[in-house]
Amino acid sequence: MKIREVLTTRDKEEFLQLPIRLYKNSQKWIRPLDADVEGVFDKEKNKTFHHGECTRWLLQNDSGETIGRVAAFINQKIVNKGNDQPTGGMGFFECIESEQAAFLLFDQCKAWLQERSMEAMDGPINFGNRDRWWGLLIEGYEREPNYQCNYNFPYYQKFFEAYGFQVYFYQLTFGRPIEGPLDDRLYEKALLVEKNPDYRFSYLKKSEWNTLPDKILKVYNRAWAKRGEIPELTSLQAKHLVKQMKPIMDEKLLWFGYYKDEPIAFFLSLPEVNQIFKYVNGKMDWLGKLKFVWHTFRKTNKKAFGILFGLVPEHQGKGVDGAIIENFRKMAQAQGFAYTEYEMNWIGDFNPKMIRVVEQINAPVVKRHATYRKLFDESKPFKRMPILN
Repeated sequence: MKIREVLTTRDKEEFLQLPIRLYKNSQKWIRPLDADVEGVFDKEKNKTFHHGECTRWLLQNDSGETIGRVAAFINQKIVNKGNDQPTGGMGFFECIESEQAAFLLFDQCKAWLQERSMEAMDGPINFGNRDRWWGLLIEGYEREPNYQCNYNFPYYQKFFEAYGFQVYFYQLTFGRPIEGPLDDRLYEKALLVEKNPDYRFSYLKKSEWNTLPDKILKVYNRAWAKRGEIPELTSLQAKHLVKQMKPIMDEKLLWFGYYKDEPIAFFLSLPEVNQIFKYVNGKMDWLGKLKFVWHTFRKTNKKAFGILFGLVPEHQGKGVDGAIIENFRKMAQAQGFAYTEYEMNWIGDFNPKMIRVVEQINAPVVKRHATYRKLFDESKPFKRMPILN
């Protein structure tokens, strides 16, 4: 077996084609869009290159057949944030069922990172945002993956743990049908907030979408930034996020809570577009676009996907979380709502407050991913992701 760096156009195509061959008999795997995968490694498209570097490799057997792939990367913004040691990352791992092959790929990542003074690596993660390509699927193989979420073979877990990776945190995906009751505690919270006229909750109408980046920025940075390893969102990033979401946004899935007309909470969801992309075979060429338009027009997608939930600290513990969800429920369970299923973007087990909120919507864990960490010096104590206060 030999490892070669991905450099040529042919190498890049092999990087994309390997999973297609590996998962050809998998009923639940959905082929990612080629452009989405390649965009991670494009210096013009992935802004993480402004403060980081990455590379990727193919593993080939003695006959020249590709049997594995992997990428390694360093994001200087999070190398030391919340870590006891400089920590890089690895991801986009795919491999035949061979521990020897898997360990060669892991060794390649480790050596590359050590050459750049890293003392640990997380994986499988993304060279970029944590809401994409993050974590190894270890439960929920019977469900289709959501857009830009990892789906992998069960035997990958064995490879990671045998190599010495340890669970840094678990990522929990909660899901439920749209219909059905919520927990009584949530109703009680909603009733409490309704007594205060300074609070109001509504979805963001299409005519107001120009205000969406600013609203996200105001809530996100107060609710999430500077907590653990979560970086602050910039105005440019907020605009870019909305630009990416805009082609598929549904106004009835974009909910905000306000206090004296200032945004203090959001509950943002999108149509789960993998339910449409599974028909385009990884290609958004003219045929893929035609299929996308057709399935969008026919409204074949019945799943909504929660991407962001946030509440600024000074309004936590007052029932606002329950009120915004209850307002969404009233609308969603009325006639004419386009979706019958709902899943939420993963929540780390380091975030018990958010887990308690989601438990109140009577949504069980339907998928579990693991973000692993490998300390290069195994004599040092391993620490899990700290619990968020």
